[in-house]
Amino acid sequence: METNELYPIFVKVHQLNVLIVGGGNVGLEKLSFLLKSSPRANVEVVSITFHEELVALASKHSSVKLTQKAYDISDLDNRHLVIGCTDNLEVNLQINKDAKSKQLLVNIADTPDQCDFYLGGIVSKGNVKIAISTNGKSPTTAKRIRQFLEDVIPEDINQLVNNLNAYRKTIKGDFEEKVKQMNQITSGLVNKKE
Repeated sequence: METNELYPIFVKVHQLNVLIVGGGNVGLEKLSFLLKSSPRANVEVVSITFHEELVALASKHSSVKLTQKAYDISDLDNRHLVIGCTDNLEVNLQINKDAKSKQLLVNIADTPDQCDFYLGGIVSKGNVKIAISTNGKSPTTAKRIRQFLEDVIPEDINQLVNNLNAYRKTIKGDFEEKVKQMNQITSGLVNKKE
């Protein structure tokens, strides 16, 4: 059976330096996705032109900078993540090549074989965040799973998380004992009542 070998991580993009190259519809989509999940994401968007909605979105986030110019390899200086989403495949492939030469993680929109990471579906409810991946094969499936999870996860899940965090801080003992006690108290979340 085919398997998804991607390793999911949650990145503190407000502490990193993210570059998006491309200010059109796809750039808008990528920026929207980042800011929906991480409203304080530290992002610079470099493009010759900008979609009106992208400009409006950026104006609401002080951590987003728009730079109107053509892409140059120097745009990769001091970056951590790079997203290439121009409407020019040659430019996107150059972004990938340049990012690899600088050992940067890169995502080239709509070109899975040119990506080190994908931007999957995300469900957020307070401190609970779930990422969904279809290994780049079916964004529609990820979207439907996201919609399902948004419906079934209760809105007050954050209260449960905060209560368990407060309880966790009161537990005495070594790591193994703490895990044992947290497992006991949370077992009701998964054990079906008969």
